[in-house]
Amino acid sequence: MAYAPGHDLNAELALLVDKARRAGALAQHLKAQGLIISYKSDGSIVTNADLEVNLWLKEALLEARPDYGWQSEESPDTEDRLKRDNLFVLDPIDGTIGFSKGSPYWTIALALVRDHRPVAAVVYAPDAQEMYSAALGGGAWLNGEPVRATRTAELEYAQGIGDGRIFFRDIWKEDWPKIEMSSRPSVAYRMVAVAAGRADFTLALTPKRDWDVAAATLIAEEAGAKVSNHLGQRYDFNRSDTLKTSLICSNSILYPEILRRCAHLETL
Repeated sequence: MAYAPGHDLNAELALLVDKARRAGALAQHLKAQGLIISYKSDGSIVTNADLEVNLWLKEALLEARPDYGWQSEESPDTEDRLKRDNLFVLDPIDGTIGFSKGSPYWTIALALVRDHRPVAAVVYAPDAQEMYSAALGGGAWLNGEPVRATRTAELEYAQGIGDGRIFFRDIWKEDWPKIEMSSRPSVAYRMVAVAAGRADFTLALTPKRDWDVAAATLIAEEAGAKVSNHLGQRYDFNRSDTLKTSLICSNSILYPEILRRCAHLETL
């Protein structure tokens, strides 16, 4: 793995934590002033906070690491990132709709990717006062305390997080047991909730992008959870195609059963 001279993973993670915390304060300030909401070409909403957090973090991080690449939901994608050994991957506000409506469970999701894998990551929920973090090989942390995924062994006793309507679609070969579900607007937050043992799994059959899942993937895996698409293919980052077809993030015991139930869905 091509580590940058002088920047070990503890230093990289400290950088991400510091900048994410400052960006969270900026987002909260802008929200308190009153958000300006507009719409992207695909119909999704974007606020002035999304854009200003993106700009501030890009400037702050690339000033600290000028030879690193950049990828963000709110920045034009370029092939320059493919040439970089180190890449910052950002979703400046994950869960923008919830953010705009007052939910505390929006996040800033920020990862450092090397050799196509996240090696340092934060998922910060400023309003909930929750800073999830991880460095490769160093475990997963919430506000400085270690976290682990659950050991729940049966779906009948599992707690899911996400859109519970997925289990009532006509795509399944067998019925799912009744599963207690909670909902959060941020995909990254759902994944770190699994990492922290607050939920046993999350499942999504809609496409995600690198910036949606990169940071939370490392945090979940460092907490002992499994992360992949619905066919069990592990995520690969900083490739030309940023699309991830689907998401399973689960404790390691339930993961094989969830994967088995999705195996017939070869294409979505």
